[in-house]
Amino acid sequence: MRLLTLIGALGIAGGLAAAGFFFGGFFDISTGWEDPAPIAQAIARVRDASIARRATDSPPADFDSAQRVQAGAQVFATLGCANCHGAPGVKWQKFSEGMNPAPPDLKEEGARLSPAQIFWVVGHGIRMTGMPAFGEAASADQLWSLVAFVKKLPAVPDADYTAWTAGAKQ
Repeated sequence: MRLLTLIGALGIAGGLAAAGFFFGGFFDISTGWEDPAPIAQAIARVRDASIARRATDSPPADFDSAQRVQAGAQVFATLGCANCHGAPGVKWQKFSEGMNPAPPDLKEEGARLSPAQIFWVVGHGIRMTGMPAFGEAASADQLWSLVAFVKKLPAVPDADYTAWTAGAKQ
């Protein structure tokens, strides 16, 4: 019985100490330091599991069409995706270098994720990363076009992206 009391008291003391640490302002919330590897890995696992559980939509029948990919480039430019992620022939904006976590390279991330997963992320955003939800700013059809573009991103030449986005509002 004394052991259980001791465990309970230690648990309460630990909880109070943690609350004092976080709510007392001792935890550094700045982006000037990297998460320790175990924390970064845990966050990545939670993120990936959450996306996988929720990403259930199927792409439209014309998902791989050239017209959809080109329309997706326009949506990509209009929504400002290139500011954080870059684009063919377009460097990331300087401010994105200060983001923690850093925005992923979509040539790599797009290859890793399924179309449904990219669609979910673009539509819903990712909390505490700077990735906004575009589900209110664009239609589902526009978001699917953006996803088609991201999936083809590694093979898009700079000149094509420039031509496809020439009329886009940026």
